[in-house]
Amino acid sequence: MKLFRIILIGLLMIGLASCSKFRTYNGPEVTRIVVYKGERQMHLLHNDKVLKSYPIGLGFAPAGHKNFEGDGKTPEGHYTIDRRNPNSQFHLSIGINYPNPDDREFAKAAGKKPGGDIFIHGRPRQYRKGGRDWTAGCIAVTNRQIEEIYSMVRNGTQISIYP
Repeated sequence: MKLFRIILIGLLMIGLASCSKFRTYNGPEVTRIVVYKGERQMHLLHNDKVLKSYPIGLGFAPAGHKNFEGDGKTPEGHYTIDRRNPNSQFHLSIGINYPNPDDREFAKAAGKKPGGDIFIHGRPRQYRKGGRDWTAGCIAVTNRQIEEIYSMVRNGTQISIYP
């Protein structure tokens, strides 16, 4: 009976550990992220080799480059992963350093704000009915996928977002 309890407790602990949103990754370094908005695909690369690919959702008005706050577009261009949010309302999120100086200058010349808070993030239950392109300009993946991405991608990783 005591052996049964020990085994049961061990299995319970393993089960609880597998429910964690914080995974570990010991593979090759992700040196770059490439996003193809038109194909709704994101690739994590080590140099020129694709390590993982994911289907993605975008902003609610996905065509074109993000220019202004509230336009629903996902930025295009070359950026950097610059922050992480383990307590995101979107499960987990990693930040993209939009707007860059050019984005700020363009918006300022038009008398508008460029927006900000662009992330790669998950999709919690309350946002599951939003269709494919539902964010305010972010890149959305499933919660399981963002757990994997969060463990693989480090701050400072370059991200290129193409039309």
